[in-house]
Amino acid sequence: MPTKEVIVLQDLLGTNKKIAAEIRTELEKRGILAVNLMSSPGAGKTTLLEQIVVRLKAEFHMAVIEGDIETERDAERIRAKGVPAWQITTGGACHLEAKMIGRILPAVDPGLDFLFIENVGNLVCPASYELGEHLRCVLLSTPEGDDKPKKYPKAFITSDVLVLTKADLLPYLPFDIDKVVREALDLNPKLRVFVTSAVTGQGLDELISHFRRSREELRGRHA
Repeated sequence: MPTKEVIVLQDLLGTNKKIAAEIRTELEKRGILAVNLMSSPGAGKTTLLEQIVVRLKAEFHMAVIEGDIETERDAERIRAKGVPAWQITTGGACHLEAKMIGRILPAVDPGLDFLFIENVGNLVCPASYELGEHLRCVLLSTPEGDDKPKKYPKAFITSDVLVLTKADLLPYLPFDIDKVVREALDLNPKLRVFVTSAVTGQGLDELISHFRRSREELRGRHA
């Protein structure tokens, strides 16, 4: 890559990081925990979010920012669950950037407990762009195969949580959970791992409990 292109990319990432830090600071002032969900297309981000918000909405206030190249379909699914949702359509860009979140932030209820951000389906580009989140979750579904951590390492290295989705399909697929967890932890020993199924409910309570604890810790640090 020519030197000028490298400099431009560094400037873009530097600017994004600065905006992300400002967003994170503002959310912390409000006591809002932000969770960024990354995965390949079809890994089950929206379905997982639907199950999370249904389980949390009676006790907590939350909202969702959806990222996609086109359509409002994912935001409509979340709104149907009774939770506010904004759709960001990138028109071709393969990831969300902090400035996109910043444009929506003024409309976000300052009394929220959780702000979930569903990134554009991609295991590559989103890993390079912070969005002001406190937790970054990378999702990997069983139909995708168990070789992804080493093939797309940055998504796993930069995440706090690994969510293995569609566990109900394990009996029908050659997916080695032990291998995935081992390779993911080799890359990032601090990853918290949750094995989930939005169909059966497996692992959802444990994942949600982790979000609850993270929110309590955030508010404790900024009380």
